[in-house]
Amino acid sequence: MSWSKYAEYLAFAVVLVLIPGPDFAVVTKNTLTGRRRGRWTALGVSSSNLVQGTAAAFGLSALIVRIQPLFEAVKWAGVCYLAYLGAQAIRSAIRGQYQPVDEADGRSRGLAGWRQGFISNITNPKVLVFYLAVLPQFLTPGAGLGWLLVLAWSHAVISLSYLLVLVTGLHGARRLLMRRRVRRGLDATTGAVLLGFSAKLATARV
Repeated sequence: MSWSKYAEYLAFAVVLVLIPGPDFAVVTKNTLTGRRRGRWTALGVSSSNLVQGTAAAFGLSALIVRIQPLFEAVKWAGVCYLAYLGAQAIRSAIRGQYQPVDEADGRSRGLAGWRQGFISNITNPKVLVFYLAVLPQFLTPGAGLGWLLVLAWSHAVISLSYLLVLVTGLHGARRLLMRRRVRRGLDATTGAVLLGFSAKLATARV
């Protein structure tokens, strides 16, 4: 495995991470309830990436993909969970009742955010397919398990870095974003996006 090949992979991973997806929507939704929860959601997503990347390196992901009932169970768990999060956001937009953000109330918010980020990512079978189908394309003949882990973990680090920047940016614009009309619009938008991702995952052949 050459360093130039690794640099090509990093460039590809950055472009891939910048494409908005379910992780982006979940982190955005949770950041609106507090910066701490947004950060923990980002950590949950990256934790899932680490787990899935490591599983792919050791061959577990390939086994899951081959066992069709198990793969379908993961897929439909993801469909249902994204739909649940989307419905929550839509309900919040309809109610339009928002409490002041208390960043001091951190532990429970943080754990809830981490859980949502982790579950929304771990139940997305497209992540499994990415690690199985894309990572080997950047490996040179003779590259060992170590390089496969480096590629997988690098993707997790890049994803975490981007999501933390996103949280910081959203928090910086909190005065605008916390206005009731703006907040309701954002909740409605993120809810619709999450429901859309849920429907897309349900009909996708992965």
